Amino acid sequence: MSINSNKEKLIKSLRFYEEFLKTVNEEAFSTTPSIGGWSYSEVYSHIIGANFMSAIAIEKCLNKTAEIKMRKPNWKVRLILFIGKFPPGKIKAPAQVEAAVKKITKEEASNQLIKLNKKIESLHPEIKKSDTHYKFKHPRLGYLDAASWLRFMLIHTQHHQKQIGRILKSYS
Repeated sequence: MSINSNKEKLIKSLRFYEEFLKTVNEEAFSTTPSIGGWSYSEVYSHIIGANFMSAIAIEKCLNKTAEIKMRKPNWKVRLILFIGKFPPGKIKAPAQVEAAVKKITKEEASNQLIKLNKKIESLHPEIKKSDTHYKFKHPRLGYLDAASWLRFMLIHTQHHQKQIGRILKSYS
């Protein structure tokens, strides 16, 4: 998938989050669902935080402050990036990511989504020119270059869209 396509799909996925915010009240946004797991608020906190961390990884690749790695990711990671989905089953977030998840307000989520969109738009032209040998380590996927980090952001953001759907379904 092209960098342009990944960026456009990521922006579209983030638009889903923006639009969904308009449909839920503050109490429902922060309430832990009966099925357990994260509230909408915590999902938003996670996806926004993880995407900002990914943007930092992209910036390190672009600024050439990441490591130089010649090897491609292993076949499992390349398959995830190619197919655009994580393998089936629940994946526990790394401890550092889990620790950063908190309940945020709808307004905080909205403001952070606006900042995230601007960040993605500003990085996009640079990613197209990036050196693929500069890579920053993902906690589970290993060393990724700037374009692969953008692809990860898309896959991860879409993955949690499904979680929003499951939470919504649990209320019906």
